Amino acid sequence: VILLDEPTTGLDSMTANQIVVLLAEMARKDRIVILTIHQPRSELFRLFDKIGIMSCGELVFCGEPTEMVEFFSAVGYVCPEYSNPFDFYVDLTSVDTRSKEREIETYSRVQIIASVYHNSEMFQEMVQNMKKTQQMKHLPSIPFKSKESPSTFYKLWVLLRRLGKDLSRNRIGIAMRLFQNLIFGLLIAFFLMRLDQDVLKGAVQNRVGVIYQCVSAPPYTGMLNAVALFPTLRAVSDQESKDGLYQKWQMLLAYVFHILPFSIVSVAIFCSFFYWCVGMYPDFTRFLCFSAVTLVPHIIGEFLTLVLLGVVQNPNIVNSGVALLNVAGLLIGSGFLRTYQEMSEPFSWLSFLTFQRYGCEILMVNEFYGLNFTCGGKSYDIASTSPCMYTQGIQFIEKIYPGAITRFTLDFLMLYAFLPALVILGIISFKIRDYIIQ
Repeated sequence: VILLDEPTTGLDSMTANQIVVLLAEMARKDRIVILTIHQPRSELFRLFDKIGIMSCGELVFCGEPTEMVEFFSAVGYVCPEYSNPFDFYVDLTSVDTRSKEREIETYSRVQIIASVYHNSEMFQEMVQNMKKTQQMKHLPSIPFKSKESPSTFYKLWVLLRRLGKDLSRNRIGIAMRLFQNLIFGLLIAFFLMRLDQDVLKGAVQNRVGVIYQCVSAPPYTGMLNAVALFPTLRAVSDQESKDGLYQKWQMLLAYVFHILPFSIVSVAIFCSFFYWCVGMYPDFTRFLCFSAVTLVPHIIGEFLTLVLLGVVQNPNIVNSGVALLNVAGLLIGSGFLRTYQEMSEPFSWLSFLTFQRYGCEILMVNEFYGLNFTCGGKSYDIASTSPCMYTQGIQFIEKIYPGAITRFTLDFLMLYAFLPALVILGIISFKIRDYIIQ
């Protein structure tokens, strides 16, 4: 049941009309809308199912719009042609207090109309229906009212649907979310132009740089999305969870389900352009593998931001925290700055906790396995000195990431295991937020 006190007051006629039309539509969808209204337009007359007029604290009329016209006409007050029935009948049942004579006259008129209404079949039928309902042993339940709380799945569905409607209004935000990775890819592609097979022309170094960028940059785009959008939703969930509508972590899950399609499409657009443009290994299966791996850092950047937003109020602090964690993961897990063999044992163990380790190994194998290099434009069998020390990509893999080829499937599983793990951490984080707020 929605109760509204003069929702159209102070609005222009067009906006007032739109609001009443909207309320009429809501009333047809299992809702009861009760409102007082001030000077409504005549076009709205037939939108109301029931109209009640009160004067001096007494019910003068209550019935359907067509019944109102018939009732007042039968009493002797016919609404003039081209007049607004609302205005005419409200004026007719109002008491004029400008003078004693006018007050007595108008009050007597109101009493006569009220007396006729109370003696009418319309009023008697309404009273009988009320008495029958009151005497019933088991009152009929309101169809849309349930004492049971909606299921978790239904709450998630409502939140997801609402998120979709709210965020879809921001068309610029949607466009940026879909094409921000592509913009990043354009910058690299124009800078790099085309990968070469000659070691002296950066065949190895450039590929390592491309892989480094594809693992290090996507988390930042995901982080920026979460910092820009989720704090507002977090504030809404704080208030609505306090009112008992749902729990905070359910808003988190709804947001996660909402962003996944956008993330997949955004990364697919980026990879479709970037992979073939810069000339990476020309194989469609490897392209799919590259896309699947590049997707994970982007999503992890957003998920990690959500986890921290559960326990840290200030988005700027979260922004800095996620950036530092990403840098630390690259230093320890990527193997670019220092190989795993050269790391001290504590850092070597810590590298297993970074998604960069698994992502880099997969992309290295995906790109270098099966490649053959030239040196100075000529093929060669073996060279003992740098820079012509690699004849094949597999030699580079075994030098920097020994055993990575045999761990390819395991690395994939470990990489994707970070996604459900971060979602679980996010749920725990927002349960902790509940506890902190309470």
